[in-house]
Amino acid sequence: MFDGLFQPTHLLLVLAIALIVFGPRKLPELGQGLGKGIRGFKDALKGISVDSDSAAGPDEAPKAAK
Repeated sequence: MFDGLFQPTHLLLVLAIALIVFGPRKLPELGQGLGKGIRGFKDALKGISVDSDSAAGPDEAPKAAK
């Protein structure tokens, strides 16, 4: 009965509603803003993982057994 959330007809319906609500002039601006937001979020996540890797640093290195 339910094959999935994002079927092509659902996506077309959402795009048609967005076109009606925001208009054709505003949609490119909204898409650009959404893209910048996603890119910034990904960059922030990369920064967090780099910071956590460098936080371990050489101080946390295991000592050689004698």
